[in-house]
Amino acid sequence: MRAQRRPGGLDDLVGQHFGRVPTYYDTDTGEVEVLPNESEHMGGSGLPAEHLAQAGVDVVICSGLGRRALALLESYGVEVVTGASGTVGEVIRAWQEGRLGGAAPCDHGGGCAH
Repeated sequence: MRAQRRPGGLDDLVGQHFGRVPTYYDTDTGEVEVLPNESEHMGGSGLPAEHLAQAGVDVVICSGLGRRALALLESYGVEVVTGASGTVGEVIRAWQEGRLGGAAPCDHGGGCAH
C-alpha cells in the first residue's frame, strides 16, 4: 500500500491535494520509501496517477483528488480512499484498522484547499 504524503515521514500531515504533493510514501516494504512526484504538476511529465500505477501502487489514500485523477487511478486498478486527514502514520493505521474506505472526487466546495 502506498499513501500520499509530504516530506517529513510518518509524522507529517497528509497533503490536501493528491496531484500536488511533492512525494508519496510506500508501506509495502515496511520501510520508508519516498516516491517523488515528477508529474507535470511538479514541472515534469505525465500525470501522478500514471506514475503511481507504473510504480506498482495498489492503494492510494489521500485527502482529496479530482474526478479525472479518481477515474484514471481506478482504470489502472488502484484502490482509492479519500477523506484522509492527520499525519501519515495516523492515516495508515486507520486504513489498516478498516476505519477508512471509499472514494469521492472533490467538488471544490466546503473545506477543499485545491
